[in-house]
Amino acid sequence: MRIIFSIICIAMILTVSGITSAQTVDSTTLNSSSISGNVVLTRTTTYLMKGFNYIENGGSITIPAGTVIKGDFETKGTLIIKRGAQIFASGTADCPIVFTSEKPAGQRNAGDWGGIIILGRAAINTATGVDSAEIEGFGAGLGPVYGGQPVVNNDNSGVFRYVRLEFPGVNLTGVSGNEINGLTMGGVGSGTTIEYVQVSYSGDDSFEWFGGRVNPKYLIAYKGLDDDWDCDNGFQGKIQYGLSVRDKDIADVSSSNGFEIDNNVNSPSNTNNPRTRPFFSNMTVVGPFETTGTVVNPLFQRGGHLRRNMQACIYNSIIMGWRAGIRFDGSGVINDANGGTVQLRTNIFSGNVTLADQTGGTITPDPVTFINNFNTSYAANTSVQLTNPFNIYPDPSGNNITNWIPAGGSPALSGADFTNANLSGFENVSYRGAFGTNNWTSNWAQFNPKNYTLPVPTDYNITVIAQGFYNGATLNKADTVRVYLRNNTAPYSVVDSAAAVINATTFTGTFCFNYAPSGTYYLQVRQRNHLETWSKSGGESYTAGSVNSYNFTTSSSQAYGSNQILSGSKYCMYGGDVAGGISSGEIYNYQDGSIDAADLSAIDNDALNSLSGYYPSDVTGDDFVDSGDLSITDNNSLLSVFTARP
Repeated sequence: MRIIFSIICIAMILTVSGITSAQTVDSTTLNSSSISGNVVLTRTTTYLMKGFNYIENGGSITIPAGTVIKGDFETKGTLIIKRGAQIFASGTADCPIVFTSEKPAGQRNAGDWGGIIILGRAAINTATGVDSAEIEGFGAGLGPVYGGQPVVNNDNSGVFRYVRLEFPGVNLTGVSGNEINGLTMGGVGSGTTIEYVQVSYSGDDSFEWFGGRVNPKYLIAYKGLDDDWDCDNGFQGKIQYGLSVRDKDIADVSSSNGFEIDNNVNSPSNTNNPRTRPFFSNMTVVGPFETTGTVVNPLFQRGGHLRRNMQACIYNSIIMGWRAGIRFDGSGVINDANGGTVQLRTNIFSGNVTLADQTGGTITPDPVTFINNFNTSYAANTSVQLTNPFNIYPDPSGNNITNWIPAGGSPALSGADFTNANLSGFENVSYRGAFGTNNWTSNWAQFNPKNYTLPVPTDYNITVIAQGFYNGATLNKADTVRVYLRNNTAPYSVVDSAAAVINATTFTGTFCFNYAPSGTYYLQVRQRNHLETWSKSGGESYTAGSVNSYNFTTSSSQAYGSNQILSGSKYCMYGGDVAGGISSGEIYNYQDGSIDAADLSAIDNDALNSLSGYYPSDVTGDDFVDSGDLSITDNNSLLSVFTARP
């Protein structure tokens, strides 16, 4: 039974790292609800989602960065965004949105809750030829509808960014092939944003697209049960940057694959339009075979199973460690591959027991030669020179797991080709696979979801002004600042960090911290071209799960060593620290903690070159490097200022 949206908040005590903090738990907002209005969640509240929760046509749900939503085990909590509804789930790399199991660490498993379903009006096909269908997972006559008239290929179902789905995916009907996946998308249009999404330990497919035109980026499928990337019913989106990783012991009775791509299930008459024709590029699809002799679950099959008259294309990707790299299944797929409609180009295949095979027809001249004519293949996974792609037993802990980054000299760092007309609209990069040298999973992804401590989202309102960006008449220029919480005793280790934009009017940014327990910390503030500034001696009290505040601008003594400059009536960070340090990673790494001749030289050179844009040398934040930047830096260099810290 559905109930209309209401909010009743119940207080409870959460224990994090042995320190208690007040945390509100809401078990009614998402309790078999039917929401036709606009509901806004709060990140300092933990939500328990029960039963099927529908966002109805015209309704919306907004989920702030850092929000934690636990799926109820008994009722298999599920969130369904229906046609005409929208979800605005905008996490950040520092504070991702987390949907997860309600169970404690060590007891979480695949299928602990339902999943997320997003539906739209973009074009689909069906086995019967009608243009709409019920989404799978509910049983005949019970599922919400996707597709239909009017067809809106640019349909906008909202934003789904920096979101983790942990332990979703469940079969509620008892019928094979009729399950709720981790993230299910039906008829989702190209106006929808889906990026930086991780599905871990799904009890069915990690991602499945039923028709639609959405173009996702930066996806992770981690240790799911069935398929990683499942496409059906006329899906024609473009997907770039995806990582999938399999556990050698976890596979589905229906057989588990990396890609499983179909037109629809009406075999053999399954050429209904629009044809399933997704384009994938820069995918790293890691199977269970570390070597071809690895003992794995016998239900594991193929890196890509291309069947039922689909017309997919895969480019610039890595498919490694599968029983078969690719299977071409059926005369329609094979004819389209021979004719060039189905394309696999400039990919790397490695460590697959069989490179490629076929059934229902004949690839010309044969599957292995066909793959080798257009791609690179290696017998051993070590030839690809990824850092440590099979180091997943046990699940790796930390917020910067680099297992799948190519090592220096890796063939994956070059060889990509984006000249193919099918790749119009893709980002043109030189590398093959999901990664070059940058690890886009840092901070937000979690590769040990069974055992980690769930985040306790905590807001810290910090007021701080960068000297060069401040003008008493025109107020401030907004800019990004990163704040680190550091222990208040030596060696003052970093406990957590977050970035936020400082408001141009209030001079305040709201920083979302996830993992710091209640305690006393120093605040270390870094901005792209101002001197690093620490909070006053002794540190500041921090309460996890509550709203905390600190204001640097009221007195110089609010900074450690009174290390601020007065500008008008406000105390500000010293401007001009633009040079030194290393030249990679975050922009703050250019800084060396002093304002001196090196900074003046860097600004002078950029000014002579009439540099414009977002650069460290633009001390005033006006997007031009000129005499104004030199003036502030020169004055501060004469003061011989440098970072003051404990």
